[in-house]
Amino acid sequence: RTYNYPQGRITDHRINLTLYKLAEIMEGDLESIIEPLIVEQQTNQLTELNDALA
Repeated sequence: RTYNYPQGRITDHRINLTLYKLAEIMEGDLESIIEPLIVEQQTNQLTELNDALA
């Protein structure tokens, strides 16, 4: 991840997510970053399952 304090920006390069909520995230409001990570993980798991069944 990249934390850009002057811009108030956090970027998670693994899932191409950029948020301009750095202050909120640093204060513990992690839902806006955790939810997309969960979706990415679930998508990957479903893809792997589909590939295994094909």
